[in-house]
Amino acid sequence: MSPFKSLGFRAGVLSVLMLVVLLAVWRTATLPDAPAPAPAKTLSAEQIEYLKMMGKDPGAPAPAEAGGSTRSGGFPTPLQTATAAWQHLRDPFYDKGPNDKGIGIQLAYSLARVGLGFGLACLVAIPLGFVIGMSPLLRRAFDPFIQVLKPISPLAWMPLALYTIKDSSISGIFVIFICSIWPMLVNTAFGVASVKREWLNVSATLEVNPLRRALLVILPAAAPTILTGMRISMGIAWLVIVAAEMLVGGTGIGYFVWNEWNNLSLTSVIFAVLVIGVVGMLLDLAFGRLQKAVTYVE
Repeated sequence: MSPFKSLGFRAGVLSVLMLVVLLAVWRTATLPDAPAPAPAKTLSAEQIEYLKMMGKDPGAPAPAEAGGSTRSGGFPTPLQTATAAWQHLRDPFYDKGPNDKGIGIQLAYSLARVGLGFGLACLVAIPLGFVIGMSPLLRRAFDPFIQVLKPISPLAWMPLALYTIKDSSISGIFVIFICSIWPMLVNTAFGVASVKREWLNVSATLEVNPLRRALLVILPAAAPTILTGMRISMGIAWLVIVAAEMLVGGTGIGYFVWNEWNNLSLTSVIFAVLVIGVVGMLLDLAFGRLQKAVTYVE
């Protein structure tokens, strides 16, 4: 076995052990407490008679003592969460009305919104980043606007989007667009500006036209940095769409979380949170593979 495979195997074993420890801690934290023994209490004859008149058994424990409290305050156990997950995964694409759709349908709506908003951001950010990166004058001119708009929370745009667009679904796509554009724009401009001068000088010596120089020299050199920006943007987009769908409602994994919370189904909420994390990890892995594929290793 090669050292790389050995390292990957050990990392996998360590990850499994960490998962087992996490589940054990979760299970221990949700174990019910042992009911406390009832304190000895002597009732007077008048108190006993009064309890009998009220239809109560003088020898019965108090209601708070009868059931015994749980340490977790009702927090679901891993087994309960796994049971709820199986119920959702058994039929993920059912549709029983506006407020009762399967997890697969809700996830598809969220991915569609993220894909559309992210794609529109790519169409704007990458060409504009190329132009900014190739011109020091434009880079200085655009920098104040980028620095002012970049730190604004994406959800702060939601009220303006709802007021102007007047459509909750399109407003969610706009929020994805506005939060995805900045990392791609900044990384594209930085990657283009960081292309080695020697490569540009060679292309100028060979009298390569600007379009061919951009596609055959600058783009391959800046591709790893551009993919880094796209990877960051996708992570932010997936983070934001969940919060946006909680606000606008309708459909989506964010709305699913909020609806299950209103139904007081904590097991479904935990399951949805895990689904959100797994999908985010898969999206990040996909962009990580693309970034590795376009990275030149000397």
